[in-house]
Amino acid sequence: MRREALRLLLITRRSAVDVRREALVQLRSVIVTAPERLRNELRVLPVGRLLERCSHLRRSRSASAEELATRLVLRSLARRIKAATIEAGELEAEILGHVRALAPQLLDEPGIGPIVAAQLIVAWSHQGRVRSEAAFARLAGVAPIPASSGQTSRHRLSRGGDRQLNRALHTIVLHRRQHDPATRAYIARRVADGKSRRDATRLLKRYLARHLYRLLQNQEPQMT
Repeated sequence: MRREALRLLLITRRSAVDVRREALVQLRSVIVTAPERLRNELRVLPVGRLLERCSHLRRSRSASAEELATRLVLRSLARRIKAATIEAGELEAEILGHVRALAPQLLDEPGIGPIVAAQLIVAWSHQGRVRSEAAFARLAGVAPIPASSGQTSRHRLSRGGDRQLNRALHTIVLHRRQHDPATRAYIARRVADGKSRRDATRLLKRYLARHLYRLLQNQEPQMT
């Protein structure tokens, strides 16, 4: 099934992204402790040029044993980062193809790219798995939970549920708060009504969960 393929592709891409992130952190750490000549050359380079330069580092007869080892480590890490980047890109292209076949209308939503869309599809799975909008919100960890204290009446979001789905919703909200005028206007209205920005964001996540659930429920039979 396509959804199972999506799940596997997401897991593998996430692994490639983690490898890239960890290797980049390691590369920067090595540069900090590198011999002065090498450190001064590399620390001012932007990421793209840095990776290109490090991936072509060679042995030097005039270099000390420490610098030779550092050059080898930097070259290995840079090539690992580049390979993981290519792998993640190839997997994302494959994911995009599945998303277009399963739920292309998700990609028309502001802030939803192929990775977020794939995570939504995988979490929702199929008609009947999640019985209602409220259940989908609970699965996403955005259902309101009473958190009143004394004279203060308030709610918070659940910390449970599918954390990858929750992260997908959070990614959408971050994008819309920055780029979508309708989202900014919604938050401004809620703040004017006396809500905090955090509470307004919680309400927005709840709305998004309901809206996206309806989009997924109204799919053509090919999604089954």
